[in-house]
Amino acid sequence: QVRLVESGGDLVQPGGSLRVSCAASGSIFSIVSMGWYRRAPGKQRELVATITTGGMANYADSVKGRFTISRDNGKNTVYLQMNSLKPEDTAVYYCNLKEIGPYSLRYEYWGQGTQVTVST
Repeated sequence: QVRLVESGGDLVQPGGSLRVSCAASGSIFSIVSMGWYRRAPGKQRELVATITTGGMANYADSVKGRFTISRDNGKNTVYLQMNSLKPEDTAVYYCNLKEIGPYSLRYEYWGQGTQVTVST
């Protein structure tokens, strides 16, 4: 079993910056990717950004140029640096991990979420 623990969510003013982190622990086999999704009030969960073990990043169009995803493979930790935050970035941000586990089966895990609120 893999456990994901997010941290760093907060209240920030429009135009501000924030960094959220997610640390994975437990029975980790071979991570394919780690990333962030978010769910805004009244909306479905959506992709924010993902990054593979090799460092290939993928971003939602709405955050390109403002958000940067990075990871520390040695610590099984992924970070999301969010700059130029907008009120529409307000959401619960969820960490996601995809791995290839025993018997070459694919597994997916989610964190409990961290609240990011962008408001004056």
